[in-house]
Amino acid sequence: MNRSAVIKTGWGLTIAGTRITLYDIMDYLKSGWPPRLVGNWLNLSDKQMSDAMDYIENNRAEVEREYGIVLESTENIRKYWEERNREHFAIIAKLPKRGKEEIRAKLLARKAKLGQE
Repeated sequence: MNRSAVIKTGWGLTIAGTRITLYDIMDYLKSGWPPRLVGNWLNLSDKQMSDAMDYIENNRAEVEREYGIVLESTENIRKYWEERNREHFAIIAKLPKRGKEEIRAKLLARKAKLGQE
C-alpha cells in the first residue's frame, strides 16, 4: 500500500487528492454497502478504494477510535441545532393554519381580478 494514499488533514484521515475521509467510507461500510459500490458512489478509483480498505484494516484501532469521535461530534452538533431550533418550531406550530380552501379562494379571487378566469 502507498502510505501517502491516506493523509491526515483538518477533516481527519482523508484519501489523498480528495475531500473524502475514511469516516465517509466507514459510514457506508457500516451500513452494509460493499466496498466496490462505496468506491463507485464516492467516485474513487479501484486503487484509491483498495488503499483506503488496506489502511482501515492495518490501522483498525486508530480508525475506529477517530470514527467514534466523529460520530460523537456529529451527534452533539445535531442535538445543539435541535435544541436551538426548538423555540422556532414551537412558534411556527402556534401560527394560524391556512387551509387549502382559503388559499384556493384567494387565488381564484386574484385571477378574477386580473381577468384570467
